[in-house]
Amino acid sequence: MVKHDPLQAKATTDTYLGFDFGNKKIGVAVGQSTTTSASPLQTIRSINQNPNWEIIGKLIQEWRPAGLVVGISKQADGSDNPITPRMLKFCRQLEGRYQLPVFQQDETLSTFEAKQMLFDEVSVSASKLWQVQDQLAAQLILQTWLNDRIKRTI
Repeated sequence: MVKHDPLQAKATTDTYLGFDFGNKKIGVAVGQSTTTSASPLQTIRSINQNPNWEIIGKLIQEWRPAGLVVGISKQADGSDNPITPRMLKFCRQLEGRYQLPVFQQDETLSTFEAKQMLFDEVSVSASKLWQVQDQLAAQLILQTWLNDRIKRTI
């Protein structure tokens, strides 16, 4: 009888979770490398400016991603923003807690882009915008990473 090996399933999955890290909330998106597409998933409220590891753990258990993609913010000159060290700490924590590869993706202007898309193209109200902008930013981060990954393999 062949036993189901969850590590084997994890190794062959093409699913990735993307994160738009913030002190108050974290946007999450899901995407697949085979379809090269990402979709917004949810926004997780932080607890005392710390990630809600319980919800993140449940998402990782549910989606069983092959890896995680985190947006990293930098200044125009390449230097760190005030939040960059917290983003990098979040990456290390994800890797340590879940034993998955964590990929960093430049997120310059992703939240701004998300706000513009929602406000201009969909006419989302300001209160609704606050609820969904981070998951859309996570989608943009993950989509950019998936597109770059495809370009590297061509």
